[in-house]
Amino acid sequence: MAKLSGGEALVKSLVREGVEVVFGLPGVQMYGIVDALRQEPSISFIVTRNETATTYMADGYARTTGRPGVAMVVPGPGIYNAGGGLSTAFSRSSPVVLIAGQIPRATIGKNFGGLHEVNDQKEITNPVTKWQTQVLRPHEVPSNIHEAFRQAQSGRPGPVHFELPPETMVEREEVVLLEPAAIERTVPDYSLLQQAAREIVSASKPVIYAGGGIARSDAESELVEFAEKHQIAVLTSAGGKGTISEKHPMALGGSLGPAGLLKDYIEDSDVVIGIGTRFSMRNQAAENARLIHLDVDPEMIGHVHKNSLGLIGDVKATLTKLSDAIDAAGGGNWDSPANVVAEIQARLAVSEDELNQPQEEYIQSLREGAPSDAIMVFGMTQLGYYSRPRWVTENPKTYIDSGYSGNLGFAFPTALGAKVGNPNRPVICVSGDGGFMYNSSEISTAVKYGINLVTVIYNDGHYGNVARDLDDDFGGAYETDFVNPDFVKLAEAYGAIGIRAKGPLDVKNVIPKALKLNKPVFIDVPVKRVPRPKQWAARAPWTKPQDGLID
Repeated sequence: MAKLSGGEALVKSLVREGVEVVFGLPGVQMYGIVDALRQEPSISFIVTRNETATTYMADGYARTTGRPGVAMVVPGPGIYNAGGGLSTAFSRSSPVVLIAGQIPRATIGKNFGGLHEVNDQKEITNPVTKWQTQVLRPHEVPSNIHEAFRQAQSGRPGPVHFELPPETMVEREEVVLLEPAAIERTVPDYSLLQQAAREIVSASKPVIYAGGGIARSDAESELVEFAEKHQIAVLTSAGGKGTISEKHPMALGGSLGPAGLLKDYIEDSDVVIGIGTRFSMRNQAAENARLIHLDVDPEMIGHVHKNSLGLIGDVKATLTKLSDAIDAAGGGNWDSPANVVAEIQARLAVSEDELNQPQEEYIQSLREGAPSDAIMVFGMTQLGYYSRPRWVTENPKTYIDSGYSGNLGFAFPTALGAKVGNPNRPVICVSGDGGFMYNSSEISTAVKYGINLVTVIYNDGHYGNVARDLDDDFGGAYETDFVNPDFVKLAEAYGAIGIRAKGPLDVKNVIPKALKLNKPVFIDVPVKRVPRPKQWAARAPWTKPQDGLID
């Protein structure tokens, strides 16, 4: 037992949890932690220009490394600023640990109007975190940090909120440090595995629907082995992209829309094996299909499909046992779907009903320019939407989007965090001009810390999707245009490199050159408005003028 300040106890606990980097701001209430970080050479402290970037960077780091990302912010407005990144992490089940300050201990909850005061600030994050705690004494820090990391990584992973007041960071008392707890991987009862196996074996046309929970469980190899062994085709959600190479003979592709060849395939399947998915956008199984639903979160079982058999357990720990149970039940006698998969892929490559122009040309140019092992972070831009079904993802944890949170502006800071966690891999951010401007000041962060990613900015001078929708359905666009900076000059002003592409088809030529520069590079790509994708023909009723009320 040693006498430590709360800040020292926290930082030493982070070291024991394997933390190598903290993304944060050194605000006035955080000095005790900042001082402790200064004395700990094994942890890098990356200071952002706004709290907004801290949680986005932590999320990008977590999703691409498989390790928790840590963010640190001041209380009150700092937490509000960090909310967007927490929302995205929550939607993608990403283990982000938020370390937040508080106002002085004696004034918490008193409404005295202290600096950064927000009454019960844990309630701010409650909707987008799994767990929250407030620590008031230094000796309480290790056990609560220990629990924060356990909560962030166990069950369905997700963001957590840990806070402490400034005096706790500097006060010293006897503190006992703890070793990190091993994360338990739960497995369903064997009787349920046997039942699931019997139903899968009796199926005439089973299909796997793979979600992001596979990546969170680091179970990509188990999924591939399962699909190969039992010869079952795999469809993926957007979050599940990369859990199996989309060039694999069992891979049909990902991110199903409301219609099309992939939707037809899954609706023609009598047994859908949902693995690590919440079916967050829609229920993909046909109404009369049986859903064998493997997920770590019991609340998801039967959530969207009533005819479900729930297997509550960790994907990595469970898939092998389910595979063994299928073998024990006699295996399946269905034909290999490889030929059908190849036929569907060939049709998808040329089908006018599935492809959209000029989006297809744009994405193919991007594909030609980006290495196959590059980590791609797609923003909420037209090309980002289109990438969900059309970006061919070959490697695990290399396709990053904002999930159902849908945050405009998330892509650039998230890509920075991904590059910090993967310094030796190419990282490419794909953003629109509107989204990029949300966090453009983080160019400074990229330059300061040598975070050498490539950012592709598709620049149409508008919130393009919104402008098109308003023009199409509401009689004209309204206040959707921008006054943008010259992005090349903006990058150069910060000490980065700016390049202006000739157009969206020039991206294939510019990206390889940008990657060789080993600097933060920003590519300004002039584009015009693109038409609505065919897949969006079925639209939400509130996106068009209506007579009467909408049920």
